[in-house]
Amino acid sequence: MKDQTLHLGIQQRVLPAYRIPFFDMLAQEYAGKVSIFYGLPRAHEMLETNAVPQVALHTKGNNLHIFTGKFYLCWQLGLMRWLKQWQPDVLIMETNPRYPASRQAIRWMKKHQRKVIGWGLGSPTTQGFLGAARMQERSRFIQRFDALITYSQQGAEEYSRSGYPCDRIFVAPNATAARPTAPAPERSLRYEFNQPQVLFVGRLQERKRADVLIDACANLPEELRPQLHIVGDGPVKNSLMQLAQERYPQTKFYGALHGKELASLFQKADLFVLPGTGGLAVQEAMSYALPVIVGEADGTQSDLVRPENGWVLKRGDADELAEKIQEALQDIPALRKKGTTSFSIVRDEVNLERMLAVFMKAIEVVVKGSEA
Repeated sequence: MKDQTLHLGIQQRVLPAYRIPFFDMLAQEYAGKVSIFYGLPRAHEMLETNAVPQVALHTKGNNLHIFTGKFYLCWQLGLMRWLKQWQPDVLIMETNPRYPASRQAIRWMKKHQRKVIGWGLGSPTTQGFLGAARMQERSRFIQRFDALITYSQQGAEEYSRSGYPCDRIFVAPNATAARPTAPAPERSLRYEFNQPQVLFVGRLQERKRADVLIDACANLPEELRPQLHIVGDGPVKNSLMQLAQERYPQTKFYGALHGKELASLFQKADLFVLPGTGGLAVQEAMSYALPVIVGEADGTQSDLVRPENGWVLKRGDADELAEKIQEALQDIPALRKKGTTSFSIVRDEVNLERMLAVFMKAIEVVVKGSEA
């Protein structure tokens, strides 16, 4: 049972808008005694950070971004001041050794007999000249946490291989939406207007790789070429529109859509495709009983997209994507079955309610451990 007298602290490098519903749900469970410390992203990251929690408390610090690439560091100015003011009983932090102030925060929490939970993607093998040294340093860093929360079984296995005790690793789905309340849409065993409908929803930037999707559609056999719907705005929209005009005129651009307009496209689609990284719309697509094709990225999709409900790209080029789209569209009964499985996954496994339950369990375990 949760202790509503607990003060929870959450450290985040940035506070993306998609994470706010989860933080507010967590704050509701702990009588509003949840405070988030965060900073702003780098300009090129193009994260939506203009929203703030309505239930959870929040403090914006100053992120000092140092270097780039494998040498990147983020010094979070103001973290210790917030920590001493809020005095959390449990601090949930990103398990990223590239944030030097985090080490100071962990030392402070340990000195005051408080608990620290790490939250991260996992600990993948690092190659290169300094790979072994970086792996050892990362392993030493994660040992300082009282428990770890990760998004996938893959992440849990990576932490375990780093020497962290399995019984203190918790797998919480990387959910961005609540459990669907409406029944799954029903789709017939034929394509509307005898043409499949393929949908892409996301910010139009290079890492989303919508250009690969356009090229892949152009590479399909003529009888399987879909109507391609691209929803979103962003810096590469004009170049994508030009590419589509040249390579695949059966592409329709909508700009940013929300609410009923977006829901209508999800309902009429037969397949959802996101070849790049950062697929926030994947779970929404699955809630409309859509099979999905996604790019292989950081492991957050590994428990969400499976052979039973879709495809995860390995190479990520247009030829591979065309192969997967063709495989999907040429067998309508199998496509519909995968869509039904998508709906079951977000209803039963990957949703905010399940994510919340795992976080609360991890908090309960570390608090009880301190009382034993």
